[in-house]
Amino acid sequence: TLSQAGRRKYKLLVDPRQDDKAVEINLCSTSRPHMRALHFSWLSFFCAFFLWFTIPPLMPVIKDTLKLSPRQVWTSHIYSAAGGIITRVVMGPACDKFGARVVTAVVLWVSAVPVAFTGLVNNAAGLNILRLFVGVAAGVFVTCQSWSSRMFTREMAGTANAIVAGWGNLGGGVAQIVMGSVMLPLFKILLTVHGEEDDTAAYERAWRTVCILPAIATIGVGWAVMIHSEDAPRGNYKDLKRSGWMPEVSIGDNFRYAACNTNTWLLTAQYACCFGVELTVNNGAALYFYEEFNLSAESAAAIASIFGWMNIFARAMGGFMSDWINSLNGMRGRLLLQTLLLAAEGLSVLTFAHTRNLFEAIVVLVFFSIFVQASEGSTFAIVPYIDPPVTGTVAGIIGAGGSAGAVAFGFCFQRLIAAEAFELMGYLILGSTLMSFFVVIPDHAALLWGKDSQKVLVASGRTVAAEHAHREDSELEIEETGIGPARDCFGDQGRPVVEGGQV
Repeated sequence: TLSQAGRRKYKLLVDPRQDDKAVEINLCSTSRPHMRALHFSWLSFFCAFFLWFTIPPLMPVIKDTLKLSPRQVWTSHIYSAAGGIITRVVMGPACDKFGARVVTAVVLWVSAVPVAFTGLVNNAAGLNILRLFVGVAAGVFVTCQSWSSRMFTREMAGTANAIVAGWGNLGGGVAQIVMGSVMLPLFKILLTVHGEEDDTAAYERAWRTVCILPAIATIGVGWAVMIHSEDAPRGNYKDLKRSGWMPEVSIGDNFRYAACNTNTWLLTAQYACCFGVELTVNNGAALYFYEEFNLSAESAAAIASIFGWMNIFARAMGGFMSDWINSLNGMRGRLLLQTLLLAAEGLSVLTFAHTRNLFEAIVVLVFFSIFVQASEGSTFAIVPYIDPPVTGTVAGIIGAGGSAGAVAFGFCFQRLIAAEAFELMGYLILGSTLMSFFVVIPDHAALLWGKDSQKVLVASGRTVAAEHAHREDSELEIEETGIGPARDCFGDQGRPVVEGGQV
């Protein structure tokens, strides 16, 4: 059978019609290439997100040391988000050309350097420049989504991408509590000078040294990614191109295909209203609870970390739900789920904006976070369908939309009081639900009109007879060639792109 043929070479069941991508996930396995790539993807993004958010939980003491105004604090958050915009756009085409494994390792190494030098900052301008370069770490999100999409079939993409991104995003919540509630007070104790009564100087020494540790750890993870994993099921891009299995990719052409697709920009706007919200909250939550509820820096960081901890399950839940509803109702189901999750997110933000009791704020924050992460998962469950041959580039543009959303929301919080900014954020999220009505993907039903093609029904298993015929064809070709068809290696559209745009 098709499944047995996959097991000849891989530990997981694969679909040779989709370039030996896996049709199942075994989280308890680290087998190469599929599961090894999945685990390295989320671990890399976890480290990148941890780096990206090492500074926000330290901001209460950094603010005092550098004598920053609230406006200057939010300006630094904006620089941090802005650093991810261009990086994410570039990462997509880079993954399509060089492979996600190489690009992931390089970005981890590059972003670790400015984090290690955090302690050298002496003013607001220096903090802004530092956080701009630390924002390079945001590019790992695109590489991990491209990598998991390269290893798992489109029917499994929602779950795989959501697991990778959700567990990776968890790095933001872990950074809040580890850096703000554990490492900062620990380093403060270790660096306190005997007989020193005022702890201000000790706190300053602590935040100026504590960032070195995550930087070193991230460099080590980058090395492991480069040495112990593969770019694709059949090997690394360099070897595949040399052997003729894969054409050379034109970065310019790929970007043009992705950017000219209307669906790319509709999902970019929606992603700005979920991941952009997450970045904004991760940047400002610790300081918000510190000032709004008169908490200590350590307590505020611990509460703020709750938002990130929901990534343990919430984003994966969004992707899994999208895959599940796709098996029942196709793309229309995915779009309906996307719309409902964004609507729930917007309503929860509006509720949070008017919550003044600490306990109630924490409860609302939990549900607010769940809907944010689930919306992100459902968004990237749709991404692999937009233009399969250039999925990396599409993911880069949409991922950049998340960072752009954080920049826009950052300006809102810079100029408005927190309650007004949250209220505006909630209404914008509700408005983004309208984008779902205009997403139209070839061969798939739209939200309100059209129907899935026979090819789509076969792929999703919703037509039993057609699925049986599909499996018989696959078994015959595998029997004749030994490996199965490779004609769809670059997507259903059959448009492999080579240098100069020739097909």
